[in-house]
Amino acid sequence: MPIILLVLTAIGGAIWWWARNNPRDAIHAAQDVATTLKNAPRKLAFRRQMNAHPVEGIDDARIAICAIAQAFIELDDLPTKDQRQRLHLMLRTKLRCDDSEAEEMEVLGRWLLTQCNGAKPAIPRLSRRLNKIEGDASWDLLQDILAELVEDNLSQGQTDAIEDIRLAFRKK
Repeated sequence: MPIILLVLTAIGGAIWWWARNNPRDAIHAAQDVATTLKNAPRKLAFRRQMNAHPVEGIDDARIAICAIAQAFIELDDLPTKDQRQRLHLMLRTKLRCDDSEAEEMEVLGRWLLTQCNGAKPAIPRLSRRLNKIEGDASWDLLQDILAELVEDNLSQGQTDAIEDIRLAFRKK
């Protein structure tokens, strides 16, 4: 036990000495640690690849479906609060996730949309990635979610997006 206390004291003293001699570096290191801890759940959802778009790093089909659904309701205008609540409820029921996981998927999906520079270019890219992850297995689930989101009121942009999704999944 005394040896463990001695080692911990030596480590603590070394850190204190370093922070005392390099306060600017210590502050930046503390900020980096805080940022890493804050973003840790997002890093679990996809892997970051060098020189690749963030969409290409998605490993979970549920995240891709969530991002496609968000882009789909944002195509013509900003989504209403009712549409966002309906999407949240569908994520929880159709994708079988809890409330906090659905919120995290929505945040990550929103971030992916901004990385794609908007909803229109995001849909084909996310659809191709979803097809690579699961193939045709997610086609029916994606159709169910999109159909419930719009309730037979498709705009021209949403009709074009469905065609882009069909092309990505190679459906006729």
